[in-house]
Amino acid sequence: MYPAELTIPMEKDLTEFGFGPLKDSDQVESAIKTKGTSLLIINSVCGCAAGNARPGVKHSLNNDKKPDNLYTVFAGVDREAVDKVREHFLPYPPSSPCIALLKDGQIVHFLERRHIEGNTAQAIAANLQDAYNTHC
Repeated sequence: MYPAELTIPMEKDLTEFGFGPLKDSDQVESAIKTKGTSLLIINSVCGCAAGNARPGVKHSLNNDKKPDNLYTVFAGVDREAVDKVREHFLPYPPSSPCIALLKDGQIVHFLERRHIEGNTAQAIAANLQDAYNTHC
């Protein structure tokens, strides 16, 4: 587990942008069951989360179509919530960061760390916007 003083600014990068933090398994279950479209990001302390995932996710929301709901959990901090999210993300292997677009609780688009690492924030945003245009 990471010390809170290290991760609070990284978490706020998304929560202050409108992403609801999920801190336990009950909150995850409630969020997953939400009707409509939801974007859920497993946040991380790694460089690709800071340089690519978080900026890309935020920029992706500059789109006519976008998810109804925004959620985040933090790997290495929100262990119970992350474990529950990963149950719902099967068959995808655990990775952080990762980004899922869900529709009525089902994954319709998924970016694993391997899709984030080495990509630009702009490429991630464009990828997500294409998914929004199809599913939202």
